[in-house]
Amino acid sequence: MAFDVARIRGLFPALGDGWIHFDGAAGMLVPEQVASAVSTAMRAPVSGPGGVFPASQRAESIVVAARRAIADLVGAEPDAVVLGPNSTVLLDRLVNALSDTWTLGDEVVVSRLDEQANIAPWVRAMKRVGGKVRWGEIDIETCELPAWQYEELVGPRTKAVSVTSASGSVGTRPDVATVVEIAKKAGALAVVDATYAAPFVPLDIEALGADVVVLSAQAWGGPAVGALVFRDRQLLDSIPAVALDPPASGPERLELGPHAYPLLAGVVASIDYLAGLDDAASGSRRERLLTSLGSAKSYHAGLLAQLSTELRALRHVMVIGDATRRIPVVAFTVADRKAADVVRHLASRNVCAFADEGTTGVFAALGAGEVGGAVRIGLAHYSNVFEINQLVRVLEELA
Repeated sequence: MAFDVARIRGLFPALGDGWIHFDGAAGMLVPEQVASAVSTAMRAPVSGPGGVFPASQRAESIVVAARRAIADLVGAEPDAVVLGPNSTVLLDRLVNALSDTWTLGDEVVVSRLDEQANIAPWVRAMKRVGGKVRWGEIDIETCELPAWQYEELVGPRTKAVSVTSASGSVGTRPDVATVVEIAKKAGALAVVDATYAAPFVPLDIEALGADVVVLSAQAWGGPAVGALVFRDRQLLDSIPAVALDPPASGPERLELGPHAYPLLAGVVASIDYLAGLDDAASGSRRERLLTSLGSAKSYHAGLLAQLSTELRALRHVMVIGDATRRIPVVAFTVADRKAADVVRHLASRNVCAFADEGTTGVFAALGAGEVGGAVRIGLAHYSNVFEINQLVRVLEELA
């Protein structure tokens, strides 16, 4: 494996701003090749699809290329990839379509580990139909999401189980395969949000067993484009259509309005970027993605181990959680300091990080609001040892 972080850093013009970017959980910086792909597509003549002239054919080819690229990322078929402006909009659209057939007493299962964008559509749907929301709870010591609890949560009235494959807040990677297996035994739809896992872990929709995988290209430095990937094209065809075009078929049935073609061109470039993270990767794009993301996973495991060790060595810092399987995201609190004050101090030293007040979502479930919130650190492909050392030095100033 050849994960050359110095080479990768050279792909990001934005790193020239002089800041240390630990804001990766909100979306990575954009590689030059992605920005170039978007600007090139904006300069080229691109029309609506359906015409026989080059500008129209170019639009169609961009959409086809984007579906194929997303399919390669997760090991799916291109004709099962729904594209849209972002994952939140697409998930809301999916839930609304599904819930048209749900009735009083039906149930869905969500988890405290998920982001609000993954939870809110299901909660609203259950309120609308008079159904019930069941919750997968977090182990507050480790931030694990125990899979065994789903044996009791999932029942004969369960219509869907929604779970994240990785937390963008505390980094936990739950045992999604077991959760999905339990859901399938009950005949429930299994929806997995792979947004935060996608930049760091090789994905395989067949191995996950998920019916639908949710993605956001911004997570890995792509443009503002979301995708729903279906494991079975027949399931996609069975969902009530929302398209404005009555004859729409396949993924177009869940797509509303025209695509942003330059952004879709950027999606293709962003997945090509992921496939090239390991400069020794070879073969098809799918094969290069598996190799490159495997290398990224190993590299970030080392960085995460160092970061966790260094932070735990600071007596005034408490790292939140200690899950066995993680992506490179860490949350912590600083004794006698509000999270907002900590991130302001970090910003004064040119370190980007986010504060969460702990009043909603994962950190509310963990009680972080009672101690002034939590600081979130999200590593990226371009993060390195120097930046971790600098973060630790800045935090030492708060002792």
